Amino acid sequence: MGYDSVKFPEGSLFLVTGGAGFIGSNLCEAILRLGYRVRCLDDLSTGKQANVDMFAGEPNYEFIKGDIKDLDTCMNVCEGVDYVLNQAAWGSVPRSIEMPLYYCANNIQGTLNMLEAARRKGVKKFVYASSSSVYGDEPNLPKKEGREGNLLSPYAVSKRADEEWAKQYTRHYGLDTYGLRYFNVFGRRQDPDGAYAAVIPKFIKQLLRGETPTINGDGKQSRDFTYIENVIEANLKACLAPHESAGEAYNIAYGGREYLIDIYYGLTKALGVDREPIFGPDRAGDIKHSNADIGKARSMLGYDPDWNFERGIAAAIEWYKANL
Repeated sequence: MGYDSVKFPEGSLFLVTGGAGFIGSNLCEAILRLGYRVRCLDDLSTGKQANVDMFAGEPNYEFIKGDIKDLDTCMNVCEGVDYVLNQAAWGSVPRSIEMPLYYCANNIQGTLNMLEAARRKGVKKFVYASSSSVYGDEPNLPKKEGREGNLLSPYAVSKRADEEWAKQYTRHYGLDTYGLRYFNVFGRRQDPDGAYAAVIPKFIKQLLRGETPTINGDGKQSRDFTYIENVIEANLKACLAPHESAGEAYNIAYGGREYLIDIYYGLTKALGVDREPIFGPDRAGDIKHSNADIGKARSMLGYDPDWNFERGIAAAIEWYKANL
């Protein structure tokens, strides 16, 4: 269970791209705690300087400010690296509809640059962030790998393209790649601010500040909300997965299903707030329901998540109460 018992060769060096972001900074923290070296690459376009500064003075941590859209930068940061955890990407379905060219350049070309650099520098394993958005309008639940629908946003297109490019690098160049289809990750250090903020931290911050949150749609949409600790486990276990599991994409979730309106009222109860939400229009490109079959990740990566939604949301609430 979990990842505290995972073992890598002594002195292993991990490159975490997007390491100043929510998921990336948590990966850096976990790897350092396990006693290994971390090189963090981030251009700070969406990542936070505070998520770099927290590791100041840590001898096993190195920060490089740079952009995955630049191949030379990717080549330099992959020097001597054993494992790449490629988290650098721009998220948000609505923003991708507004900025399709940027999403192509950043999420597709940037990932391709990293794949090429990892291949040339002899990286052992290349683990990268994909997304449940690749399921598009496929209506069946739970979502299962190999049963995808029509893509509904440029963001989803970018993630699906990353998966296809990664397969080619495993097939033709012998680079072991593992795609992780994240399902609505939440937890400490997730940014509650901005127009495209994730719903859980945004709701918590607004309720703590006496504001009234807006729910897009009727609140009856469901998601497989996945606590950050499960995502850390998936990344580290993918680095230890056999070659036979490479060139594939895997659902990374808990396997649960939570309705947005239930989460809202659960948060109001936990925070001691009595306030009805505002209901707004549906968000363009959003899917109505999302729930993951994680059987493939269990069998091929040894992924065995032990943070269910209730445990994760309790930990997240405590973190935000202490840090907002």
